[in-house]
Amino acid sequence: MKKKKLLQGAGLMLLSLTLLPLTVFAAEAEAEYTPAMYATFWALVPPIVAIVLALITKEVYSSLFIGILVGGLFYSGFSFEGTLTHIFNDGFVSVLSDGYNVGILVFLVILGAMVSLMNRAGGSAAFGHFAKEKIKTRAGAQLATVALGVLIFIDDYFNCLTVGSVMKPVTDEHKVSRAKLAYLIDATAAPVCIIAPISSWAAAVSGFVEGEDGFSIFIRAIPYNFYAILTIVMMIALILMKVDFGPMKSHEANALKGDLFSTGKKDAAQETEIVNPKGKVIDLLIPIIMLIACCVIGMIYTGGFFDGAGFVESFSNSDASVGLALGSICAMILTIIIYLIRRVLSFKDCMGCLPDGFKAMVPAILILTFAWTLKAMTDSLGAAVFVADAVQKSAGSFMNFLPAIIFIVACFLAFSTGTSWGTFGILIPIVVNVFMNTNPQLMIISISACMAGAVCGDHCSPISDTTIMASAGAQCDHVNHVSTQLPYVIVVAVISFITYIVAGFAQSAWISMPVGAILLLLTLVVIKNLYRE
Repeated sequence: MKKKKLLQGAGLMLLSLTLLPLTVFAAEAEAEYTPAMYATFWALVPPIVAIVLALITKEVYSSLFIGILVGGLFYSGFSFEGTLTHIFNDGFVSVLSDGYNVGILVFLVILGAMVSLMNRAGGSAAFGHFAKEKIKTRAGAQLATVALGVLIFIDDYFNCLTVGSVMKPVTDEHKVSRAKLAYLIDATAAPVCIIAPISSWAAAVSGFVEGEDGFSIFIRAIPYNFYAILTIVMMIALILMKVDFGPMKSHEANALKGDLFSTGKKDAAQETEIVNPKGKVIDLLIPIIMLIACCVIGMIYTGGFFDGAGFVESFSNSDASVGLALGSICAMILTIIIYLIRRVLSFKDCMGCLPDGFKAMVPAILILTFAWTLKAMTDSLGAAVFVADAVQKSAGSFMNFLPAIIFIVACFLAFSTGTSWGTFGILIPIVVNVFMNTNPQLMIISISACMAGAVCGDHCSPISDTTIMASAGAQCDHVNHVSTQLPYVIVVAVISFITYIVAGFAQSAWISMPVGAILLLLTLVVIKNLYRE
């Protein structure tokens, strides 16, 4: 009997210990922790610290980590234990266990492996020789890069890595700096996707417009997306007018002397590679075509196309992360099979490309992981709530100036957080609520201003995943890419801001768009005269 009582007591004690964490968890859930700096300007300080340090020190990893550390300290109220717990549990562990992020990392690694396969098969070198015969000038090489970037409008990640792998041999042959290549890739990634009706970006924007026909609004907003359109005009004008300014000018001058990287040290990518004599142009073109086809099929598959949904609807409902990962792995398997059939590479060589591709993408993966963690810190401090409140308070008094104000706010928010999609999610519902029952045309212009500002901030932010992808695609030093393209982005941003002021009053794309284009071309003429040697 005594033994039985002891067993019962032990059982009750064990049950109590088992339920204790649940009780504590429930108590914590009832009183959810809110940091003292929540939804204040301090929420934007961590990314600002990281960006400023990266631009000053040229060290990306340490700068991002310091930004993350500042965010953790602000969240925990400068508690040592709270800071460590928040950074690792709610930061690194959380972002690396997120399904969407893992899909992007898988896609990135597979793209790296495919680039390694195409290089080892000799496809990239063969395409370079072919392009050398067809493309005779530096301007032609840059225009071809822009044209390919515009054609690959499905997704910005896919755009960055594909255009980079295809055009590197061509631009290298014509002594175009890697910084200039990275700018051309970056400027034809998000800016093209945001004005393409069939893209992962169109799907994202359509989903944020609640209570309205999101896809129809996206189509109507395209003519007012001044930043995206003027960025394309800017690239073509820079190439045809042969204008370069800011840090990019010295990078281009160094490239003409044979230094494509301007890093001050011998770059691994500059080392001469052994070219496979069996390689032909089709060894690059077929994998790229298969990659495009498989990724499109993968995206519409995740959107329910094979379950009866329409093509456009399936794109709107697609999961870009899963679709791109599925498409890229299928394309890689098909590429290996074709190379084996053509006897361009042995099976052992093909397998050797997998770790090589992974190693090539390690810097991009590290920067992405740090950037996602920094965004998690910013989100936990309520940056989105702070910006949303600021926009709503200013909505009533500056109605005609609101598109320009929204553009600037979206720029700053996307630049600070490194995410354009997050910026859409914060600002577009606010814009719809402000204008839904008052001025539908101004609502369209303001939604477009939100999209344009988000793309602008994302375009120049060192912690943006698209910017990181562009650096990886061009194999360019990340800080070099950010610092060289920043003056170009600022010029287009200022012109776009002025154009949105005009659009707020004229409320017509036929008036405001020509004004913006003329201002941009005049600005470039002035800059060219100022930088004339």
